[in-house]
Formats: sequence, C-alpha cells, structure tokens
Amino acid sequence: MGNSEQGNETFITEFILLGFGTLPELQILLFLLFLVIHIATMAGNILIMALVAADQHLHTPMYFFLGNLSCLETCYTSTILPRLLASLLTGDRTISVTGCFIQYYFFGSLAAAECLLLSVMSYDRYLAIVKPLHYEARMSGRSCLQLTGISWAGGFLSNSISALSISQLTFCGPNSIDHFLCDFIPLVKLSCNDPQLMEILALILSLIILLVPFLLTLMSYICIIATILRIPSTTGRQKAFSTCSSHLIVVTIYYGTLLIAYTFPTDNTLRDFKKVLSVVYTVLTPLVNPLIYTLRNKEVKGALRKVFRKFMLGQW
Repeated sequence: MGNSEQGNETFITEFILLGFGTLPELQILLFLLFLVIHIATMAGNILIMALVAADQHLHTPMYFFLGNLSCLETCYTSTILPRLLASLLTGDRTISVTGCFIQYYFFGSLAAAECLLLSVMSYDRYLAIVKPLHYEARMSGRSCLQLTGISWAGGFLSNSISALSISQLTFCGPNSIDHFLCDFIPLVKLSCNDPQLMEILALILSLIILLVPFLLTLMSYICIIATILRIPSTTGRQKAFSTCSSHLIVVTIYYGTLLIAYTFPTDNTLRDFKKVLSVVYTVLTPLVNPLIYTLRNKEVKGALRKVFRKFMLGQW
C-alpha cells in the first residue's frame, strides 16, 4: 500500500505523518486536549469576529485588522487540527501525497499571510502613536481594505512558489514524516531529487516571508517605544503603551517560535524541540490570541459585557 511502480522505480502515493505516534499511551489524552483547544480556538476567534462586526465602537482600523487576524487564524488552525484529531482518534496517520501538498499550501500560505498582517497591524500602531496627525488620512477605509488584501494575497502568492516546487519533486521512499503536519523541509528531505537547490529556495523564501515582515514589525516597534519614552507623563506613557501591548505580546510569541523553528538547523537533537515549537505557533498561538486581546483590551471587554448583558436580558 502507498506505492506505485513505474519502470524500475517505486513512487510514493501516500505519506505517514508520525506526529505523536511515539507516545501510544497518551493518544486519547492528546486527542481530548487538542479537541478542547480546537473548540476553544474556533469559539474565541469567531467571537472576536462577531464582536468587531456587531459593535459600532469597534469599527476602527485596529479592530478591522484584529477581525481579519481572527478569521485568518480560524482558517489556519482548521488546516491542521482536524487531520491531527482524526489520526489521534483512529490511529490512521496516512495522508495522500496530493492531500499533503494541499495541506502544506494552505498552511504555508496562511502562515505567510499572518506574518504580513501582523506587520500591517504594527504599522497601524506606528501611525497611531508616532504620527497621529497622519493617522486618519493614511488609515482610511480604502487603505485598510488594500492592506488587508495585500496581506491575504501576498501570503498565498508567495507560498505558491514553494508549493509549485514541491509538486515537481519525485518521492520514491521512505514515506514517513516525523511531524504532525506536511511542511516544506520534511517533504524535501523525503524526495529523491537533489535537496540542495530546494534547501536554498527554502532559505530564500524564509528570508522573504518571515524576516522581511519581522524586520518591518521590529522597526515599527522601535519607533513606537522611542516615542512612548519621550512622553513626559507616566499616565500618558501607560495609555500609549496599552494601545499596542496586546499586539506586541502576540508578535513576540508568534515570531519567537516561528523564527527558531525555521531558521535553526534541523537535526536529531532539535527535532522534538522544534516539534514542540510547531505546536506553539500552529495550535497554541491561535488559542491565546483571542484571550490576550480580550483580557488586555478595554474596548473588546466592553463589547463582550454588552453582548452578555443583552443575552441575559433576552433570557429573562
């Protein structure tokens, strides 16, 4: 099963995602844990989207981008967790080559789009704090739509290059991927082609997709922090910092794990550690983002309280 022969070569028709198969005694526990995380992630991000759409006070550029981030992460986690849950429940860890390519394309595209959107959100905070007089002109409704569209389209277009490159590879065995998702480097290592060119391509794409948005975000926050430090009053500094603290926490968690996972070399000693990091940015980050924005944001908490009060009054 899983192979087809052509001439003297055997070609792979399916992969085995080993995932957490080395822990057979924990499969049910892991299934329940990831199921709860998936439900909480979907509920939290859908709630954020609903609040942003329903509450007039949240119809601002910052919350428009936040709603898009929640939509993106809803899609992002849905490309990974349902397949992982099915494998934990049934023990079937196989995935077709085509299915693996599709998962990689959507996972990689959404990850790239999130990098771009986080940099757009940092630019929004930069304008609000460093250049407040230019904010309304530069963050018009049309500008917000354009920046969001560029983030989504840029993510999918940039990942199309690597997805197309992977689709041209030949796989003739082995077919076991020591991961819980289909990713670029594990697939390249399984191919029968010379991996050197593909690894160079992976490095270039990582620099473009990860480092460029990261550097733009970093530059924005350097300017933001420098501006905040020049505010004379402590209250003013705290108020200015509170408008970007949630986003800064999200950026730190997401980029911290993503950069380590994709820029450090993969070897046997770091493989399990990088798998844990992958869980953080693919599973835990979409879960904690709604919590961070809800618990640390007065406007979102206010909108949530209004919805809760309307619900309670409706019940009574």
